[in-house]
Amino acid sequence: MSELYRADLFSVAGRAACVTGASSGIGRAIATTLAQAGARVVGLARRGAALEDWRAVAGGETAAVTADLSDASAIEAAAARAAQPFGPPEILVNAAGVNTREPADAVTDEGWRTTIDINLAAPFFLARALVPAMRERGWGRIVNIASLQSARAFPGGLAYGASKGGVAQLTRAMAEAWSRDGITANALAPGFFPTELTGPVFGDPALAAKHAAQTCIGRNGELADLAGPVLFLCSDSAGYVTGQILYVDGGYTAK
Repeated sequence: MSELYRADLFSVAGRAACVTGASSGIGRAIATTLAQAGARVVGLARRGAALEDWRAVAGGETAAVTADLSDASAIEAAAARAAQPFGPPEILVNAAGVNTREPADAVTDEGWRTTIDINLAAPFFLARALVPAMRERGWGRIVNIASLQSARAFPGGLAYGASKGGVAQLTRAMAEAWSRDGITANALAPGFFPTELTGPVFGDPALAAKHAAQTCIGRNGELADLAGPVLFLCSDSAGYVTGQILYVDGGYTAK
């Protein structure tokens, strides 16, 4: 009886989910985790072929929606398409992201706009489009992807850091706005994980080792490390957790 209770408490089985950035990296890992845990997952990203590659290995019930999240005018239509395969999403994970790594004095207008549009604006506009159905159901989970740069600065990260600092505050504001309707809003803030976005870090063994040494655990993240935290935040077990930034960083921010 107790084992069944625990399984149900952290279950996402049968839930309809939408994960942006599911074509690669952290988004792909999270989308796969949810699908393998029994959620019906719509992966939303710009690269259709990469989404189909994800579906081929994810297992479970999945669907793909291609959309350019840097185009705010396309987000309402993307949200509507994401609701077609399995019904309106009950879980939204905003994992799509970009990091131009432009030095502060060389940040371009295009780099700034693209970074803010994808990392900060798209999570809000997509959530705004999907919240009414969550509110009608009285249950919803929004998980944003924050960053170490939500709390501290790194070289070449002015635009990215500004966007991720904004994601942290956006998460708190979402929680204030929608939690009374049964919709929780939280964020995961990963440390250094091997993804396309962090290619320049892991392509430099000395730099990767430096970041590993900064953690309390003594290593950089592995994508499997995100599975438990995301399942927690997407399940009934996190029903009284909202407006929080959960750092999954091996203790990087503790030192």
